[in-house]
Amino acid sequence: MRDRSEYARKGISRGRSVVVTTYAGGVLFVAENNWRTLHKVSEIYDRIGFAAVGRYNEFENLRTAGIRLADVRGYSYDRRDVTGRWLANAFAQTLGSIFSEHQKPFEVELCVAEVATVPGGVTGQDDAAAEAAGVASDQLYRISYDGSIVDESRYVVMGGSTEPIAASLDESFVAGWSLPDALTASVAALGAVGEDAPRELGPLQLEVAVLDRFGSGRRFRRLTDDEVGTALSPAAE
Repeated sequence: MRDRSEYARKGISRGRSVVVTTYAGGVLFVAENNWRTLHKVSEIYDRIGFAAVGRYNEFENLRTAGIRLADVRGYSYDRRDVTGRWLANAFAQTLGSIFSEHQKPFEVELCVAEVATVPGGVTGQDDAAAEAAGVASDQLYRISYDGSIVDESRYVVMGGSTEPIAASLDESFVAGWSLPDALTASVAALGAVGEDAPRELGPLQLEVAVLDRFGSGRRFRRLTDDEVGTALSPAAE
């Protein structure tokens, strides 16, 4: 088990990092990704997004299986029965079985995010107060290669050297911040690692998407290079 863990951790650490964080308008996904068609971030269901690092073919298989599972559950019961917690548990069970029963573990780390239709934890109140008031909060679930799952309240950092990125976000994170502020801080945190750090990352080096709290129907939306560049500009409001 120790050898499997070491093998999986080394594989994940070789990849470029991904940041998932909440903001006033929903959930933001920012990945350092030079690929234009091979995505680290994607949609799973109406209000649920998916981000991953590690081996592309392995997390792509998991993503496809998650979409099928969510579609079957939503069709068989109700679309409201497809939740981020349920889907994260399904991914955790699959990764846990692979880690314990197969000789080679999956070299992947996943994040399942669900945006709340009403602002909760991002408005400055804690989860207990939000729950007592009957207000839903955004959900961020981090699933590791061995099937362990963690519920995060502010942000998730995966892949590469996570410590400098997490330290940067700890300093800059503000509950309920705007999309330009959240994106600027996330990009600066991603640029805090590497041989020539600090690096300045541009739109062509980034994959950015959001789960829009105030949208209708499917909430997942990818930001274009122009939108990313505008949000990163000093004049962005």
